[in-house]
Amino acid sequence: MTAKLSIRNVRKSFGAKVVLDDVSLDVEEHGVVCLIGASGSGKSTLLRCINLLEPVDDGEIVLDGLDISEPGLDPDPIRRRIGMVFQSYNLFPHMSVLHNVTLGPAKVLRTDKAEARAHALELLARFGLDDKAHAYPDQLSGGQQQRVAIVRALAMRPELMLLDEVTAALDPVLVGEVLNVIRDMRGQGMTMILATHEMGFAKEIADLVCFLKDGVILESAPPAKLFSSPDRPETAEFLQRVIASGRL
Repeated sequence: MTAKLSIRNVRKSFGAKVVLDDVSLDVEEHGVVCLIGASGSGKSTLLRCINLLEPVDDGEIVLDGLDISEPGLDPDPIRRRIGMVFQSYNLFPHMSVLHNVTLGPAKVLRTDKAEARAHALELLARFGLDDKAHAYPDQLSGGQQQRVAIVRALAMRPELMLLDEVTAALDPVLVGEVLNVIRDMRGQGMTMILATHEMGFAKEIADLVCFLKDGVILESAPPAKLFSSPDRPETAEFLQRVIASGRL
């Protein structure tokens, strides 16, 4: 089976600091990959490189056979195919929820306004936000704002979703509602890459878990293998710290 996304020998540095060091990874169509590791291990930078927010120094990122990391390539058509949701919600505060969600499809995809509105309302209803369509971001809880951010990305009908620590800024009681949205996306067959500190969730949802340390994928395996019997002592040590903190 040909991978939806292939990352080959990707390197990225900021000045003298190497942030990604010879990273390779395949993501299958409809697959879910979770990136785990301590803060600063390279998870967010890898997602930003995939979304062409950061250029790679070496290697290639191939989406459906096209090397999207090639210098000089127009990033906009690629970004229309890839949804990305950040730890900070980045909603437009002066726009209603509905306006936030319909803006991209109407402006970027040139979707008919009535069609964009109908699709937005359908997505908001699917994720329990239909009664918030005319509310403004500051009238919502953090969990609701993050769900709106995910709905906004889905409204662009992406082929691949990148989720960067989307629960990290949330109160623990709000984390569950965002994780339910991600479960729903998996159920719908969305191809996803998640950087996450939610180890229990990664264990539940991922097809493949990758442990990063110092910009290197030290180990990747299905969750049942990686969480129960990791091959690398560094992975085992990281998981022991996670267990001690009560997060697994």
